[in-house]
Amino acid sequence: MKGKRSTTERIAKVALEILEQEGPQAVTMRRVAKAVGVTPMAIYHHFPSREDLLKTITDAEFDKLLNFYHRRQQRDSAKSRDAKLLGLMDGYLDYAFARPQVFDYVFSNPRPDARRFPEDFRARQSPTLTPIADFIAEAMERGQLKKGDIWEVALEVWALAHGYLTLYRGGRFNLSEREFRLLFHRSMKRLFHGLKP
Repeated sequence: MKGKRSTTERIAKVALEILEQEGPQAVTMRRVAKAVGVTPMAIYHHFPSREDLLKTITDAEFDKLLNFYHRRQQRDSAKSRDAKLLGLMDGYLDYAFARPQVFDYVFSNPRPDARRFPEDFRARQSPTLTPIADFIAEAMERGQLKKGDIWEVALEVWALAHGYLTLYRGGRFNLSEREFRLLFHRSMKRLFHGLKP
């Protein structure tokens, strides 16, 4: 059992490395099997399909994204509510800059297992949106934001961050990463101002 688990882990690790370096189209069962040192047929004992392999490695990536969120939250724990929400969104930016190919695959490419608004999000199945929604809900409860649909407001905040990142990753900004982050912060602050009572 231990040997199977370690082979499964090696397969996932190699697939993630290929995804990070070259994107999802480069992740093939044959290529991963060769890199791990197993036969192309043997890999199917660990993952029934390429889609299952990609789902396994991307599911693990959501945990890594949450670590980026938590690091930012700990760093910004003594700051204002606006700064804390900016910090949370900075965690999203941090992840996108640290793992660009994986970010593009997870958040910008169609995937059959991707969570969808509104059902999956309202059922708290989105590891990305749920912490933002919890933050929004708390701010609304304290009277720091206008009352409204928590999930729609959280989606609006997330969509702004995602839109900026997608445009930046697509080469639509002639800005350094630092300049881009400052522009993003200004935009988020304008959004927050409009959400205040």
